[in-house]
Amino acid sequence: MDWISPRALKRLGMLNMNQRNVDYIARYNERSSYPLVDNKLKTKLVVAEYGVKTPKLLQVVKQQHEISHFREMADELAGFAIKPAKGSGGKGITVITGRDEEYFVKASGARVGAPVLERHLTNILAGLYSLAGTPDVAIVENLVESAPSLARYSHQGVPDIRIVVFQGYPVMAMLRLATTASDGKANLHQGAVGVGLDIGTGKSLNAVQFNRPITLHPDTGLALENINIEDWEEMLEMASRCYEATGLGYMGVDLVVDANEGPLLLELNARPGLAIQMANGRGLLPRLRAIESLKRPHFTPRERANYAMKTFASL
Repeated sequence: MDWISPRALKRLGMLNMNQRNVDYIARYNERSSYPLVDNKLKTKLVVAEYGVKTPKLLQVVKQQHEISHFREMADELAGFAIKPAKGSGGKGITVITGRDEEYFVKASGARVGAPVLERHLTNILAGLYSLAGTPDVAIVENLVESAPSLARYSHQGVPDIRIVVFQGYPVMAMLRLATTASDGKANLHQGAVGVGLDIGTGKSLNAVQFNRPITLHPDTGLALENINIEDWEEMLEMASRCYEATGLGYMGVDLVVDANEGPLLLELNARPGLAIQMANGRGLLPRLRAIESLKRPHFTPRERANYAMKTFASL
């Protein structure tokens, strides 16, 4: 295994965990804003006021007796996603992509009956997947149909785009692609592929899996060097709008590109990971400090997105 010295990491402008926690999360994120991002239902409601689209909400299950209504609703649907409102790291999310007579078909191809999904809802309500193990609420959302241009790169799961937003400016981005190792989830620590994206154009830069450089997707075999994200400027502006919606100065914004609806917000993260730097092959610190040193900050999401595209574009 190749190692890199702390001095070399510092020279590359890599943000470490202590710096992130003390200098950015603790300094720029008000504790009172955390519930807005740690609860997916609250996130959906607050960002809607700022023109940020999310997957259509089909049902909210708050109490055990409401689970019976879920079966009635689900009988008429071919696909949907069940999520714990206060879950994290993709835990507790069940995606149904089709039907096989009375069975529901999961993204993995496995068939499950309605009683299995009802037990899953009961577990969510009991807090099995919530951040602190406290009682939770289950959200049932419309199934996201990933745009074909991106879906072909991912294994089973929907590819998403993580954008780190600082003081309302999108400063770094990556595309996350599910793999067999990640069990169809787009989480890098579970084995998903991270593809760094040029903030200026939305084109791919580098790709990593388990923090090691790769050039081909391990399952699809497709090259990862010529990916181009459509509607890129719109996505950066959406990410920037989340700053006004939540007041969080440092956060991760997770977006997907739906084949019918276009860019949609999946969730927000008040403690975004640092692996995005590995995927981009460059550190966050120079960009964060460039925003901190601005004499006249830009006031609108579009102005901030345009500034980021010009300032942080890869040469």
